[in-house]
Amino acid sequence: MATDTHAASPAPGSRYFVPNPSAWPFGLTIGLALVMYGVATYLEDRPWPWTPMIVAGALFAFYIIFSWFRGVAMESEHGKYNAQVDRTFRWGMSWFIFSEVMFFGAFFGALFYTRVLSVPWLSGSGYRLLTNLLLWPKFEAGWPSNGPAHVGGDFEGMEAWGLPAINTLLLITSSFTVTWAHHALKENHRTKCILFMWLTIALGATFLGCQASEYIHAYTVQHLTLHSGVYGSTFFMLTGFHGLHVTLGTIMLIVITLRLMNGHFKPDSHFGFEGVAWYWHFVDVVWIGLFTFVYVL
Repeated sequence: MATDTHAASPAPGSRYFVPNPSAWPFGLTIGLALVMYGVATYLEDRPWPWTPMIVAGALFAFYIIFSWFRGVAMESEHGKYNAQVDRTFRWGMSWFIFSEVMFFGAFFGALFYTRVLSVPWLSGSGYRLLTNLLLWPKFEAGWPSNGPAHVGGDFEGMEAWGLPAINTLLLITSSFTVTWAHHALKENHRTKCILFMWLTIALGATFLGCQASEYIHAYTVQHLTLHSGVYGSTFFMLTGFHGLHVTLGTIMLIVITLRLMNGHFKPDSHFGFEGVAWYWHFVDVVWIGLFTFVYVL
């Protein structure tokens, strides 16, 4: 964050605001690395103190994010950002969302490869019949790909019409509410905007509660876990990462709403709000893809 007080109110288009060198990105990398290493340690059942590692990393990352974003928000509210900076933020958010599209695209690609290519190959259709008879004589090309019980094959697949359908309705509704909040802000109806934002937050939190309930049911009743073959790994990989994105999006919505309540953002200058709305719409679109290709088909 820059400390140049003379740049508090630049004339439109007069200069491009460049923040001072910052250690925030480096610190955030350390915090997130601790969290990811702790999670990997837990998933691989290593005898390491993964709980303190995850907690310490998460708290440190939260402190960095809060401090960093607070500085950016104050710079914006003090009038240090001009139209060029606004365009830079928009391009940055656009490329970030594009990278997220590629992130989920890789996982959807893994699901496609498994269901459309790998499973038929292992079933031994056509010229691969001999391979099936020699290596996988009892394999059937079905999905979910239940294998032998002793290697995690004894499980039930997920049904689409239940909590997943409710979650779909919740996220689609939340896309409308955040859009209505955006229009209210542009019309300078701040109270209406704040109410729609809290409604969006409530819908996101309800989605997360439903997903947690679904996971508990999957583990305790359906015996569907991360170790349940390729079906279990792809299911939890896709829905779990999406749940993480919903959690981050909900936190971002809460921060934006608190800023609105504190008088931040103007009808003609509110990219911080728009960036979070873009992210939330992206999360909703990804879920529609998940519901279609993971639950329904």
